[in-house]
Amino acid sequence: MYKAVKPIIIKEFRQIRRDPTSLGMLLGLPAALIILVGYALNFDVKHVPVVIFDQDKSSDSRAYLEKFKHSEYFSYADEASGYQEIEKHFLSGTAKLAIVVPNDFSKRLFAGRDASVQILVDGSDANTAVQAAGNAARMTLDYSARLIASALRRTGRQEYVPIDFQPRIWYNPDLRSSQFLIPGLIGFILVLTAVVSTSMTVVREKERGTMEQIMVSPLRPVHVILGKTVPYLLMSLVAATAILIFGYFLFGVEVKGNIALLYAAIFTIILGALGQGLLISTITDSQQVAFLISVFSSLLPSFLLSGFVFPISTMPVALQVLSNLAVNKFFLVVVRGVMLKGVGFAAVWDQFAWMVL
Repeated sequence: MYKAVKPIIIKEFRQIRRDPTSLGMLLGLPAALIILVGYALNFDVKHVPVVIFDQDKSSDSRAYLEKFKHSEYFSYADEASGYQEIEKHFLSGTAKLAIVVPNDFSKRLFAGRDASVQILVDGSDANTAVQAAGNAARMTLDYSARLIASALRRTGRQEYVPIDFQPRIWYNPDLRSSQFLIPGLIGFILVLTAVVSTSMTVVREKERGTMEQIMVSPLRPVHVILGKTVPYLLMSLVAATAILIFGYFLFGVEVKGNIALLYAAIFTIILGALGQGLLISTITDSQQVAFLISVFSSLLPSFLLSGFVFPISTMPVALQVLSNLAVNKFFLVVVRGVMLKGVGFAAVWDQFAWMVL
C-alpha cells in the first residue's frame, strides 16, 4: 500500500511546490484571513461619536456630560445648539448619538425630583445603535446611583442596595471579540482551503490529460484517492497549527483544554472537507467550475450557517434545520469548548458524532 501511494504523494507535493496558487491557498490564505478577520471583524463598539445639546449649562449637567466625554465607549464630536443641528450631524455621519439635557435639569435635581435626559441614537447601524444606547443607559444609571448615595449621606442615612448585583463573566472576562472569532476562524479557513485545493487536483489531471495515464496504471482507485488527499491533509494540519500560533501571539487566544482533542476535531473536519473536494473534482471538468462550486459549497455554509458570526438560534426555523448540513456548526462547538472552556471529550462527544455523520 505505502509503496503504491508514495509516488503519488511525492508528485502532489511537487505539484504544490510548483503551483504558487495552491501554495498560497494552503499557507498564504490562512495567515491573511486570520490577520484581516482578527483585526477587522470586531463586535466591540467603542468611540461612538456623540454630540451634546446642553440646555441647562449648569455644574450638574456638566458633571453628567463629562462622563461621556471621557469614556472609551464615546468620543465627543461637537456641542449642538438645537435639534436641527443634531439632525445635520446624524445625516452627515459625524455623530451617532446625541444627548439632550433639558433646561430644568439642575433645578429638578436640587428639588429632589426626577430629571429627564433625552438620548437620541442614529438607528441606521442597528448593532452600533443598540450597544451605544445600552452604554449610555448604563452610564446614566451609574451617575444616578452616585447622586442617590450622595443625597443619603447628606441626610445622615446609610446607602442601601436591595439587590447587590455583581456579574462575573467566565471564559472571556474582557469580552473580547477575538476570543470568540479566532476559534471559529479555524474551521472556516480549513474547510475553505481544503475543499478548494482538493477539488482542483483531480480536475487539473483531467485538463492536462494525465488522468488517463493514471487510470491505465496498476494503481487502484484507493491508491489514487490516498495519494491525492494525504498531501493536502498534511498541509491543512500545518495551516491549522499556524492559525493557532498566530491566534496566540497576535490575539492572546490560547488552548485551555486538551490539545489532542482539539487536533482530533481538526483532523475530522479536514477529512470531511477533503472528501467534499474530491467529490466536486470528479463531477467537474474545468478548474473554474470546480473553484466556483467549491467556494459556494464551503464558504457560504461555513460563514452563514455554522454560527461562526451569526447565532443560529436567531435564524428562521428552516435555516436552523438546514444548518445541520454544515459540519462546521458542530466543529465550532467542539473547538470553542476546548479552546475557551477547556472541556473534555465527555462534553462534546455528541458533536463528534454529528461531525462523523
